Amino acid sequence: MTALPLLLALHSCSDGFGLALLDPQQPGDGPLVQVHPDGRGLSNSLISRVQALLPPERWSQLQGLAVATGPGGFTGTRLTVVMARTLAQQLDCPLLGVSSYALMAPRLERQLPHSRQGKPFWITQELPRRGVVGGQYRISEGAVHELSLPALLPQGSSPQPAVEAQLDVAEDVARLLQLLQRSHGAGAAMPWAEVLPIYPTSPVGQV
Repeated sequence: MTALPLLLALHSCSDGFGLALLDPQQPGDGPLVQVHPDGRGLSNSLISRVQALLPPERWSQLQGLAVATGPGGFTGTRLTVVMARTLAQQLDCPLLGVSSYALMAPRLERQLPHSRQGKPFWITQELPRRGVVGGQYRISEGAVHELSLPALLPQGSSPQPAVEAQLDVAEDVARLLQLLQRSHGAGAAMPWAEVLPIYPTSPVGQV
């Protein structure tokens, strides 16, 4: 039987900081998922949360990292993406980046009428005083196709059909880890330099 890889996924696109770990030293228990209500305190707790889940002396054993790239809170999302990129670069470790909308797309599609499932739909989120952020998705044979990355939509636009964004950090970070495991098993390259945060309304350039 093939040994499980050591994989870590991070999700900080809301007030809850999610971590999911696949650890070959604990194969019988399945992936370990944690969600911490750190909010804006994530800047002080990020590293300690990761260290508590996976001691630094084992970081060199990581065979894959994954991070939710947003949309989400500007500070939290950027912090986690930057940490994931830095670890991946220093450890020469593959890094998978997935938008938070793509992670929630499979469960949100189930809210659509059966006749609309399998067809393109939008995930939207209204931001006070900023507008509506939306991305377009299609689910085919269990795979999520991101037809349009989350972006600030033109004022007054109302794409249809649309489902409102609904974060479930525990479920979403577990799915992120599952996607990382599939990509690792398929031998995907996953270069860290291509993983960038998605923050549609920020005036600040990306990393």
